Amino acid sequence: MDNKKIKTLVVIVVSVLVSCSIEAQLGIEHPIYKQVSKLDSLLFQEAFNKCNTDILHGLVDPDFEFYHDQSGFSEGKEQFIKGIRNNICALDYKPQRRLTSQGFQVHPLLSGGEIYGLLQKGVHEFYAIEENKEPYLTNIADFAHLWIKKDNDWLLKRVLSYNHKTPGQMKNDIDGIIEEASFSFEVLRKEHHIPAMGVAILKNNKLQRIGVYGELERGVTAPYDAIFNVASLTKPIVTMLTLKLVENGNWDLDQPLYNYWTDPDVVDNPNSKKLTTRHILSHQSGFKNWRRQNKSGRLEFDFEPGHGFQYSGEGFEYLKNALEAKFDKKLKELADSLLFRPLKMDDTYFYWNETTDESRFAKWHDKDGKVYETYKNKSTSAADDVLTTLEDYGRFAEYVLNGGGLSKELFNEMVAQQNGKEHNIKMGLGWEILPNLEDDQYALLHTGGDKGVNTLIMLLPKTGEGVVVFTNSDNGKNVYFPIIEETLSLGKQITGKAE
Repeated sequence: MDNKKIKTLVVIVVSVLVSCSIEAQLGIEHPIYKQVSKLDSLLFQEAFNKCNTDILHGLVDPDFEFYHDQSGFSEGKEQFIKGIRNNICALDYKPQRRLTSQGFQVHPLLSGGEIYGLLQKGVHEFYAIEENKEPYLTNIADFAHLWIKKDNDWLLKRVLSYNHKTPGQMKNDIDGIIEEASFSFEVLRKEHHIPAMGVAILKNNKLQRIGVYGELERGVTAPYDAIFNVASLTKPIVTMLTLKLVENGNWDLDQPLYNYWTDPDVVDNPNSKKLTTRHILSHQSGFKNWRRQNKSGRLEFDFEPGHGFQYSGEGFEYLKNALEAKFDKKLKELADSLLFRPLKMDDTYFYWNETTDESRFAKWHDKDGKVYETYKNKSTSAADDVLTTLEDYGRFAEYVLNGGGLSKELFNEMVAQQNGKEHNIKMGLGWEILPNLEDDQYALLHTGGDKGVNTLIMLLPKTGEGVVVFTNSDNGKNVYFPIIEETLSLGKQITGKAE
């Protein structure tokens, strides 16, 4: 095919892409969008980044065509596979493709009301990986993929790769590149030496964008569905589960928990007869974070429940035992029935089991980038160590923004300060509250932090905004403020940088 025909086809296809309406774009929660994400991961994570080109035989249509604005036109599946094997995989450095913070869009192609094809478009970056060097950017480009449905399988039929720019070409247009990439999370991640980082953005009460950047460990690109240990972001899950039981009339916030269960360490302490769910969710139980912090190594009350404030994981463990005793069900079963299955959080687990895909796990790293040993918890904690993906937790964040299945009265109780007014940290039920924001708004907040893990969820219920941040590094907390400022309308007020 001559250059004139190539240019004509590029113009036609790009025009079709531009003309696709926003309404036709599939949201990231759509099953087909999720399917395209997996296809994209196979195409680039496996075939391109890992040079596992055999996978392309079942992914690429025999009538394949590839249009590149620099290397020209090629056609046929075998020529495409051979080109990757002989050109990309034979480079003297390891190439790596990464999506920008924009991710990509998916537009359906219809015939007779049925979807027969998909247009996938986005912007991606290409890096070079060399031994004893930080990955460095080689170029950035726009792409458009045409997927065609054949016998219930999706095959890649056409590819356009265009608007390539090298770092040198970007220098004179850096502001435009940043604007195009809608703030570079990848640059932020590298600046703070974080191996893997995931960011989910919510607008208008909907999960709008998901991006996972970096590596699970050195040389292993983090996929779209990377599994993170989210540390104390477990607690909001248990909070919403408990409040759903309250909403259903099956649990009472102020019923003393000794009616269902008492920890053997405090069975003779009169405070155990006063402890309620409200005390635990608002961190007024009187317990330290963990009993091992007591000299005795046993659970102890530091103050009467409701007469002080002290963050406590032990409180949530206590609540778990009471819930399991009353309902004669494991916490996992309760969460599966009331949260995980209804919200399609199919990749969320309280502990490691035989179905956990370790190849997708974001390994923990210290501040210098060294890998910590992976601890695989084998039992359920209500306070820590949930394993999940950014998409799953983004669905959960969307659920909370939309009321969490609670009545208006119970939701308002959840977001009202429960601990004493004298405390600087304002606690609702299971959530920290940042009150007195512009226009009488407030934010809900929870963070998680363990060895090699830092995670965050922040929601603005009145504007329908939110952000979720996952990292697998001791350095992770350093990106919270810039991400909050970039993604939330009140971000700079929240971080104290508002003018």
